[in-house]
Amino acid sequence: MIKLGMHVDNWRHCDVSYEVPCEFARDNNMEYVEFGTIDGDYFVQALGYNPHIPLHSDPLKLKKYLDSMGLKVSQLDAAYPMSCPEGQHRGIGYTTRAIQFAKALGCPCVDTTDGGRKPEGYTDDEVMALIKQYYRVVLEWAERYEMIINVEPHGPYTTNPDTMEQILGFSDSPYLRMNFDTGNSFIAGQDPVEFLRRFRHKVSHCHIKDVSKELAEAVRGGETGIAMSVVAIGEGVNADNIAGCIELLKENNWDGVLSIECEAAPGKVEQSLEWLRNQISK
Repeated sequence: MIKLGMHVDNWRHCDVSYEVPCEFARDNNMEYVEFGTIDGDYFVQALGYNPHIPLHSDPLKLKKYLDSMGLKVSQLDAAYPMSCPEGQHRGIGYTTRAIQFAKALGCPCVDTTDGGRKPEGYTDDEVMALIKQYYRVVLEWAERYEMIINVEPHGPYTTNPDTMEQILGFSDSPYLRMNFDTGNSFIAGQDPVEFLRRFRHKVSHCHIKDVSKELAEAVRGGETGIAMSVVAIGEGVNADNIAGCIELLKENNWDGVLSIECEAAPGKVEQSLEWLRNQISK
C-alpha cells in the first residue's frame, strides 16, 4: 500500500522546531514524518529554530511525543556524503548512530547518499572503493539492528544509473535498498520513470519533489540534486513524471511511504497533499 508522509526539512527555512511540522502532519491526517539528523550540536537547533533531531537526544522521549500525535517515522535522513574521504571517519559513525536511534524509534530505514560534487584529487575508482568500504561497515550494523540502509540518488555517482547499480551491487544484503527521489533524478537529466523502473525491486522509500520550470531550464543536467521543491507537487514540470512513478509503483503493488519534500510556503504542502492523494486514488 502506498502511504503518504513528509520530511520535516520542508520547514527548515521557516526557522521552527520539529513540533511545527509534526502538528501539521497530525492536522492534515498524515501518518508518517521523516526526520533529518544532526550528529553533534547545532546552536540554531538548540534555540528552537531548526526541525532536525540531534542523535545524542533521547529517542524514547521523541517516540512518546510522536505516539501522542499518532505519528510514525518513515525514515531517518543521515546522508553524510559517503563518497568523500571524510565519509570513512565521520560518515560511518554518523550512520551507525542513526541506525541505533532509528531502532529505538521503531523507524525501519536510514537514508544515505554521495556528495554533491566529486572529491578533488580522487579517481572514480578510488571513490567507489571508499563507498564500498563505507557500506561494508555500515551494513554490518544494519544487519544486527535489522535496519534498511537506503541509497538516495543525489550526487554524481548515485544519479548515474550505472554507478548506482554498482553501489547497490556491493552487497547482496537484503538491507541495502534505495530511497528513490523524483526531483534529484530529474534535475540530473535522467527520466525519473525509467530510473524507477530499473530499480523498482530495490526501492523501499521515496522522496517526492517537483521542479519549477525556471529551475529546470537553469540547471537540469548540470546539477544532481535539490533540497526540496519550491513549487507544490503537481504544479511543476516534473508532475507527469511523478504521476508516472506512482502508476509504476501501483502496478508493482509497492508497499512504502512517499515522503513529500516541498518548501512549506503558505499552502504549498497542502496543495501537494491534495494532488498526491488524487494520484494515488486513481
